[in-house]
Amino acid sequence: MASIYDLKSAFQNLLRPVTRRLAAAGVTANQVTVAAMLLSFAGGAAIALWPAARWPLLLVPVILFARMALNAVDGMLAREHGMQSRLGAVLNELGDVLSDAALYLPFALVPGVAAGGVVAVVVLALIAEMTGVIGVQIGASRRYDGPMGKSDRALVFAVIALALGLGAPGGAWLAGLLAVVALLSVATIVNRARRALAEAPR
Repeated sequence: MASIYDLKSAFQNLLRPVTRRLAAAGVTANQVTVAAMLLSFAGGAAIALWPAARWPLLLVPVILFARMALNAVDGMLAREHGMQSRLGAVLNELGDVLSDAALYLPFALVPGVAAGGVVAVVVLALIAEMTGVIGVQIGASRRYDGPMGKSDRALVFAVIALALGLGAPGGAWLAGLLAVVALLSVATIVNRARRALAEAPR
């Protein structure tokens, strides 16, 4: 099934000149990975500290776009500039799931947001990413199948944050949206597991 992740290569092409300049300046892939994680932690902390304020929510789309750019840059630095490492692989996987949890879980504290829905989406997101990594353990590739991958979740939470930040009330529409995201996350887990099994050597 289609996912925003499919646009990754085009986005990387736009960022490649910046990546070359960062590499020339001595910036490492691991430094970029950590910067992306710290940005998400800062955004989540702002929401948790001021759950009734609008400005932290309005920062979320900016944070998510910046994090997406940083994630693309760290991957290109690693692959195209000889910075791949075992530590980098660990930071990349852990950084993604920790960043998601740190930035999205505080939405449960925002008035009008269904806390249970947020928690369910975050838990299912962690399982989906773990399922993607399991593909490697059984001899397949790291699976990024949709329909609700990392980039798709980021788009959903960016829209939610923008709507709430602009003053839209929470309530039934938001609970329904989170329920749909949860269902799509379950489909993602199934897709990743099924395709990893199909790809793995028998």
